[in-house]
Amino acid sequence: MSEKEGFGLRVLRYVALGLMAVLVVLGLQWALAGGRQVETAVSSTDVIPSPTPDFSQADISSAVVSSDSFTELPIINDTSLMPVPNPHTYQAKLPQHNFQIYKVKRGDTPNLIAAQFGISPETLLGGNPWLSQESSELQTGSELVILPVDGVLHTVKPGERLEDIAAQYDVPVEDIIAYAPNNLEFPYRLVPETQLLIPGAKIGQFYWTAPKSVAGTGAGGQNWAVVGTGTFIWPVNGRCITNYHWYGHPAIDIAVPEGTPVYASDRGTVTYASWAAGTYYDYGNLIVINHGNGFETFYAHLSSIGVYPGQTVEQGEWIGATGNTGRSSGPHIHFEIRINDYRDDPLFYLSGPTQNCT
Repeated sequence: MSEKEGFGLRVLRYVALGLMAVLVVLGLQWALAGGRQVETAVSSTDVIPSPTPDFSQADISSAVVSSDSFTELPIINDTSLMPVPNPHTYQAKLPQHNFQIYKVKRGDTPNLIAAQFGISPETLLGGNPWLSQESSELQTGSELVILPVDGVLHTVKPGERLEDIAAQYDVPVEDIIAYAPNNLEFPYRLVPETQLLIPGAKIGQFYWTAPKSVAGTGAGGQNWAVVGTGTFIWPVNGRCITNYHWYGHPAIDIAVPEGTPVYASDRGTVTYASWAAGTYYDYGNLIVINHGNGFETFYAHLSSIGVYPGQTVEQGEWIGATGNTGRSSGPHIHFEIRINDYRDDPLFYLSGPTQNCT
């Protein structure tokens, strides 16, 4: 090989090595640039922004609760979850009553005692639930609690609410709260065994039981000379009802002019025919007929009596005349039908139309 050829070959080798060096440098630069891009991409995924909820204005408005709306929230009254008032955490005011005590004297009647204190006779029962409703059993020497207003003295039971008591006596809750001596304050937690006066409430009434026997009817009044038919006719020729049967008035009142004839509603034996003294109703002149089959009929406030005890009468027979005697608000007849001493509604037994004159 000549000297020129050897020189040319060496030059080509140097050029090739230079090109290879340039390519290596460019390759390294490209690799470094690509790595930085990957690092940047990875670092950008390290922090993921939280999604921003898209609330509408209506949603925001409905989420805002004004202070006034809290007054409209319902109050949960669940007695199963209501604890007994704990004196360490809740101190309710106790009722402060000041009742008079009256000692029954000989000759006293429920009407006379009630009139003396300006209350109704049934209020005596409201303040003395032990008292017999049979007025003739009022015992001399008994001590009666006299309530200052008409109503009932109620002993609170565990778990009772004012709403329960008001519903029991059919009176407004507000009336119980308004009676100052009850000492009721919001939230109206009641203390068991304390007593509240329930104004206007009633638990019963006094009544009078007619004799079950008269001379000649046999011991105990079981052997009656006549037995009724079990059906009843109107005692007067009138249908104007001024007071219907209800628990406070177990009879009907029929308005008729004074002196209107009164007829026996069914066949039976007269067991009472006189002034009915010492009874809750203060019947005035009263006739009672026992029909010998468990039924009795009462005819009250009469102006005159035309029969006597022990007399037998037929259905429709004249027995007296209507009036305005006793505790009466005007001329009428107070008519009762009793079955085994239960004072039933006479309109269950009387037929024909009636006129509401209340």
